Amino acid sequence: MEKLFSYGTLRSKEIQRQVFNRILTGSADQLLDHKLKSLQIEEEFGMADYVVVVPSTDPSDIIHGVVFDVSSAELAKADIFESNAYKRVQVKLKSGTEAWIYIEN
Repeated sequence: MEKLFSYGTLRSKEIQRQVFNRILTGSADQLLDHKLKSLQIEEEFGMADYVVVVPSTDPSDIIHGVVFDVSSAELAKADIFESNAYKRVQVKLKSGTEAWIYIEN
């Protein structure tokens, strides 16, 4: 199993059903030394507002999210779901867990 840290859309049960055909199980965790930045992405019916993770020089910046267990095939589905405004990288979370996360491309 792979670890996927989500701070946004992939935490939604509706989105999880759409992308993975199931509800994911996970646990709360945090990403240190990063912050959220507003991002507009063009979608089928116009522009939509999202957030994206970017590095921060402020050690007090923390991103709260959930670490999910996903298969390699599900991780590939998440790659398709995320737009090219994001890229997937591995990070170490506050708990020490190594996880994939989508950050600014």
